[in-house]
Amino acid sequence: MEEVKEKPKKEKVKYTPFQTFAFMLKQSWSVSKSVPFVCLLSAGIMVVLNLLWLFIAPAILDKVETAAPLSELLLTILVFAGLLIIVQGALNYLSSFNWFPRIEIRMSILKLIAHKFSSTSFPNVEDTKVKEKSNHAQNITNGNSAATEAVWYSYTDLARDTAGFIIYIIMLSGLDVFLMLTVIVTAVIGFIVSNRLNGYGYRHRDEEASYANRIWYFTGLANQSRCAKDIRIFGMKPWLTSLYEKSVDLYRDFLTRAEKVYIWSDITDLVLTFLRNGIAYFYLIKMVLDGGLSAAEFLFYFSAFSGFTNWITGILNDCSTINRHSRDLSILLEYLDTPEPFTFAGGKDVPTADGYEITLKNVTFRYPEAESDTLKNINLTVHAGEKLAVVGLNGAGKTTLVKLICGFYDPTEGEVLLNGEDIRKFDRRKYYDIFSAVFQESQLIDITVSENVSLHILPETDGERVKNCIEKAGLTEKINSLPNGLNTYIGREVFLDGVELSGGERQRMFLARALYKDAPVIVLDEPTAALDPIAENDMYMKYNDMTKGKTSVYISHRLASTRFCDRIILIDGGVIAEEGTHAQLMEKKGKYAELFEVQSRYYRKGGNFNER
Repeated sequence: MEEVKEKPKKEKVKYTPFQTFAFMLKQSWSVSKSVPFVCLLSAGIMVVLNLLWLFIAPAILDKVETAAPLSELLLTILVFAGLLIIVQGALNYLSSFNWFPRIEIRMSILKLIAHKFSSTSFPNVEDTKVKEKSNHAQNITNGNSAATEAVWYSYTDLARDTAGFIIYIIMLSGLDVFLMLTVIVTAVIGFIVSNRLNGYGYRHRDEEASYANRIWYFTGLANQSRCAKDIRIFGMKPWLTSLYEKSVDLYRDFLTRAEKVYIWSDITDLVLTFLRNGIAYFYLIKMVLDGGLSAAEFLFYFSAFSGFTNWITGILNDCSTINRHSRDLSILLEYLDTPEPFTFAGGKDVPTADGYEITLKNVTFRYPEAESDTLKNINLTVHAGEKLAVVGLNGAGKTTLVKLICGFYDPTEGEVLLNGEDIRKFDRRKYYDIFSAVFQESQLIDITVSENVSLHILPETDGERVKNCIEKAGLTEKINSLPNGLNTYIGREVFLDGVELSGGERQRMFLARALYKDAPVIVLDEPTAALDPIAENDMYMKYNDMTKGKTSVYISHRLASTRFCDRIILIDGGVIAEEGTHAQLMEKKGKYAELFEVQSRYYRKGGNFNER
């Protein structure tokens, strides 16, 4: 029996169009109050402009029909021409006047997204679903056609089309009800069919985006300087060209399928327009022949009849467009309203103390959706002023341990205590203040040397303190050799005159950064993994000298680099397998001693790597 596959359920939109409208109105009120008023005024002027175009031809024809004097005919033309110039000019002015405020609102929303991303609880940063919403939120603020700006045009269009519809209903109220119903019914049917068929692209936007993303990815890959050497050495050009061409073919096939759908929308629209206009012509011509309408009135009513159809279709299209924008804005609001698992402003201040002791009590941790625990029942105390080394193989759980100590995650079970208090009680941002850290993925930013050290803008940076930290980190000679010293830009992504630093120089910059913050707890998570063993050992010695009296946690996969520490723990299989000083662990002849011996063979002259 063939298995019946269930269709995936559509994810329910959390915020309605009214709620997203209220959000946009609130943003406008806080950034630029003029936007909604200008939208309404623009809608009104557009309706007036439409009415001028509606009346101009019948008015002129009426003068011709009644054999009015030439001066009266010319005056009529001049009045309408003048009014058209004034109204069109006012509309153009409002459009340009309202452009920048709309951009300001979009930029303010982009600022909200950036603030959320930089301040949200760390688990949200690594949560796949939250990241998807974050990416979507950034996409809908990326450009003038994005929902956060384009929605104002949709609101304006809806106001215009609604006002026009009401005015035209009043003007056409004297016509046959059947004629009015014909317009409404054919317009609604045409909209439903067109919306369904033309919505093919929107319904398949993810598929289209996947093809477009592949094309942009392979184009970008070929243009990236970091890939240039590999492309040439490994002869990757034909392969990349082939992948690019296949992606283009897939995109072309998608567009061909879409066009085959869209053509039926055009055919439907053509048939309904022919039917609607045919009925209108028949009815109005009959009225003319019966003597009930003049030529000018015929032209007026037929133009109004066509315009009435446009207002109805416009309202339906506007509602559909606003609904699409609202779906995008709903995801934005969901991201901004993402729940925070950590306590921030409502938490306690971290108490001032001469030193901080961090305790992990019966701590177990499992990543969301993981099948097994990364850390299991860890009991560990890092004493105030102690230098603790955490070692182990890749994937043992060392970095996860550091994330728990730093408060980036809360344990699945157990507690992390600071001087005996559960850190969940504290304002987590205040808790972060007691740490200086250098992580594997630490980054230098394309700003000046001074700003990279202080991580503050120049007016808030203590120049003398930066110099002192640079000197302690052993970078003074290098910085003095740079074109603008401490004011030299690092990196060339933003500033063409920026400089690139070597791996060792970057590590010293990170050391200077940690020294500048001067926090009571230092955490180093394999910050020197890219350096050779001698350079790494030298760097750790500098960290040791510069951090005397501070609580320090060092993580390294090279065991020899952490011998200076007061205590070493070996993480294996998510538990603390061994603990002690370097000498004590070597005497035990356990896992630590075995790993140390294996690593030391690589650097021992004439060592046999295959020894056991």
